[in-house]
Amino acid sequence: MIVSAMRFLKTIRAGYLEPKILHLNPDKRDTQGFNKCIRFAPTLMPGYPAYMANAYPLDMSQYFRFFNSTRLPKLNRDELVADKSRKHLLVLRNGNFYVFDVIDKDGNIVKASEIQAHLQYILSDATPAPEFPLGYLTSEERNTWAVLRQKLLENGNEEALKKVDSAVFCLCLDDFPIKDDVHLSHNMLHGSGMNRWYDKSFSIIMTQDGTAAVNLEHSWREGMTIIRFQNEVFRDSTQKPAISPQTLPAKVDSSQAVQKLVFHLGDSLKSAISTAKKKFGATVSSFTIVPMEYRGCGKEFLQTQKISPDAVAQLSSQMAFFRQYGQTRTTHEVCSTAAFKHGRTETIRSASFYTKKCTDAFLRNLSQHSMAELRSML
Repeated sequence: MIVSAMRFLKTIRAGYLEPKILHLNPDKRDTQGFNKCIRFAPTLMPGYPAYMANAYPLDMSQYFRFFNSTRLPKLNRDELVADKSRKHLLVLRNGNFYVFDVIDKDGNIVKASEIQAHLQYILSDATPAPEFPLGYLTSEERNTWAVLRQKLLENGNEEALKKVDSAVFCLCLDDFPIKDDVHLSHNMLHGSGMNRWYDKSFSIIMTQDGTAAVNLEHSWREGMTIIRFQNEVFRDSTQKPAISPQTLPAKVDSSQAVQKLVFHLGDSLKSAISTAKKKFGATVSSFTIVPMEYRGCGKEFLQTQKISPDAVAQLSSQMAFFRQYGQTRTTHEVCSTAAFKHGRTETIRSASFYTKKCTDAFLRNLSQHSMAELRSML
């Protein structure tokens, strides 16, 4: 997965990542012929012939800060920083921090067998979890974390923090298998806090049984960018795997290649970490995930009935809230504005007079309406 992620990085920086295009007539336009024709359009205006074909290029500016970036806490307003010159990966295991290069001095991806050797070296490290795990601070209230980060810098941790911030991305190795879907969801969404650095643009989380997910810092970019990355990495790592179970790690001196980061903490910082850990635990304990799988019907059936699956999902949440609390609240769903330059998302207000009328009919006055009337309301 590391090698595939680095292939994605090199593809972006070489300008070869396939553009994201919304095709309103995909059967006619999302073809090799269309893609070949659009290449001949002038560089500054390929959008115009695409618009005429009902194909809309989507903004991809967020991809250029995808790697080597981090969200720095500042008083009242955070800062996104990126350093594309750095070539190292950040690895977290058992609350300890390690870095090693995954891009060599010539800009090539380090051999997979060498990366494998470095990871085995990290996995063989018997260092226990730190008494005061630094990762909890990234879950703190932002102004509090900004003040504490300044204390970390004043305590002589500037170089170590710079390595954390500028790493291509963060790999979190969790020393346990996944028990079930609920455990999976909790671990990938927040984890223990000890083995995470939430400020990194994204982290690949890998558990002992090989279950993997991506956790992203969401404030400055949308989830669709990480879905594209995750799909590409999954496809590449399964179809063109860099190693196999039979691959032997390279015979390299990983003790020289891998650097373990050491942080200097004073009493006030130790106390702050303990406080952050308690607050994190209280937040996590108030969060519940209960999965339910309904197999009575799904998207394909609804589409055959000419009913929008998305609309049914929106109505379901509104009806559930009404059944629980006896009232209708403002609800929204996300609409992408990526068809515009630097577009992110906008809000669709999905609660309306019509959804309230439908909710009332289904939950209060079901017997007073015929099937045809209910279907019409849907």
